[in-house]
Amino acid sequence: MNSKDSMYSWHLSLRVDRPVEGCTLRPHAYMYGKKLDDREANGNHAHSKICREPPPNHEFSYRWFKGPPVDPCAYDECPRRSSFSPHDWSTYSLGGTGVLSLQCISSQSSLYRATFCNPQCFVQAWKTQFTLDRGADEPQARCSTPNRRRAGSYNDLDDDAREVTIEGGSSGPSTPANTAYEQEWTEISHGEMYVPRPEDVGRKLKLEAAAYSSDSGELLMHRVVKTDLVLSRTPEPDKRNFITKSAAPGSAGGARFRVATYNILAEIYATQQQYPYADLWSLSWDFRFQNIIREIIDVAPDIVCLQEVQADHYESHLYNAMHDAGYEGVYKQKTRQAMGLTGKVDGCALFWRRTKFHLSESYSIEFNELAQRQVTQGMGLHARSEEGANLLNKLSKDNVAQLVVLELAQATRNDRLNNQVCIANTHLYSNKDCPDVKLWQTLHLLQELETFVMARGTNLPLMICGDFNSTPDSAVYDLLSRQTVHPGHPDVNIPEEHGPNVLPDAMNITHSHMLGSVYNAVLGEEPRYTNYTSQFRGVLDYMWYTTQNLRPLSAATVPDEGVILRHGEALPNTQYSSDHIMQISDMQIVSGGVRPP
Repeated sequence: MNSKDSMYSWHLSLRVDRPVEGCTLRPHAYMYGKKLDDREANGNHAHSKICREPPPNHEFSYRWFKGPPVDPCAYDECPRRSSFSPHDWSTYSLGGTGVLSLQCISSQSSLYRATFCNPQCFVQAWKTQFTLDRGADEPQARCSTPNRRRAGSYNDLDDDAREVTIEGGSSGPSTPANTAYEQEWTEISHGEMYVPRPEDVGRKLKLEAAAYSSDSGELLMHRVVKTDLVLSRTPEPDKRNFITKSAAPGSAGGARFRVATYNILAEIYATQQQYPYADLWSLSWDFRFQNIIREIIDVAPDIVCLQEVQADHYESHLYNAMHDAGYEGVYKQKTRQAMGLTGKVDGCALFWRRTKFHLSESYSIEFNELAQRQVTQGMGLHARSEEGANLLNKLSKDNVAQLVVLELAQATRNDRLNNQVCIANTHLYSNKDCPDVKLWQTLHLLQELETFVMARGTNLPLMICGDFNSTPDSAVYDLLSRQTVHPGHPDVNIPEEHGPNVLPDAMNITHSHMLGSVYNAVLGEEPRYTNYTSQFRGVLDYMWYTTQNLRPLSAATVPDEGVILRHGEALPNTQYSSDHIMQISDMQIVSGGVRPP
């Protein structure tokens, strides 16, 4: 569409993610313009420039269509013939949104016009083909122009097996264009979003989008796109094995509850640059959300601590799903306001089962605010002084923590000590080159928790859960587990070239909480990993508890490497949609504050 007054050429961009059963499809539609000069206004747009002017006020309308069933491959042994599972398809088309589709064009072959999903399937099927005499009048097939996006695989074929047409390099297996096929599309929805159903599996979807002027109702632009084949829902999550810890002789037992902590990988970090071994469609939020929410609900926790929860997704997805499952929750986003767009910032979310707990108190901690307080009040520096600015620049990393006090729903008012539990949820700074910043954040979190518990004058049971971005050999782990840090620890002795010293003397890096690690207490050691990517495999996530009034009863083991690698090269993959592994434990309040041996 061209406007004579503004000399702009307006265009409509429309894209749809790979469709998967049960995962909401949301059109990515927007209008953009190109500014024309006098030559371009006459029809030559070769040198037009993207304009910064906003497009006319407009509204979109959508129509969804379902195509006929498609046989993705003529090779009888191809997994795609009997399975549309995300894992099977990801294994064959890793790194792309679709597959390489080939069609045999040898009119003398029994495979004439048969379509294959990749060169390997064609080569295997070619071994069983036989020659047919179709007669002199049989029209000879012509080879269409090859799509060379994955030509490397095609060139590896034997000479006799190259009589194929390469189609649909980026949009999935294609079907030969014919009038009958085009007429078999059935309208299924006219809403903006669509959730593929079981009957859609193995078919393509088509979306028609039209932009209308909000003022006049005039049709401005119209665009049609077809999707890849609809894949089936991912299998139910594997059941986690629980290791049970024997109860201490003579220890009194109180209320029991299950806790889970999970870094769910925010969409803003789930990029193919970061995880090149994962298909782009398997990194989309709507696909991963279905896996993540099923995994959480499946373990039935009473308390859930989540990290890397994107602000807009908490509002649009997570809170509603958890509320429908019987939970209530609170959210705290990181201190920075946004990452380019509204809501594109992550934070921490904490949920509790409504039938198990009631919320008694809720607070949040911003480490930026604690840094400001230390520099200006504790050290007496002006924030704009060189020294003060350098300290704040090093410490202000936007990390936050949540703090809630939960009371048992069936609690008796006469025994509040044994009916309440305090839960802290946090996500510490991730940069591996800044262990001193992580230690500073941990120290100040523990100090804040000390003040909070002491102000209540009770021996309040406490758990600290989250992603600490620190391995068991770190000073952060030492501080949490031993209440102090060795003066010679390298995390305490940071070279001057790494910036100003933000830590107090090692003798003052201490706290009064008696904490234990749940997994170490139950398993006798930390798990082999809680974060499993191609770049790093190790423990970063923990569940800490006060040993005098809480007792871990069990802990869920992490999936074996064989289970993880069965679904991909690392995490995330088509089955496990975060690069972290959820930690789960059954806990018990120790009646009377008796510390088990």
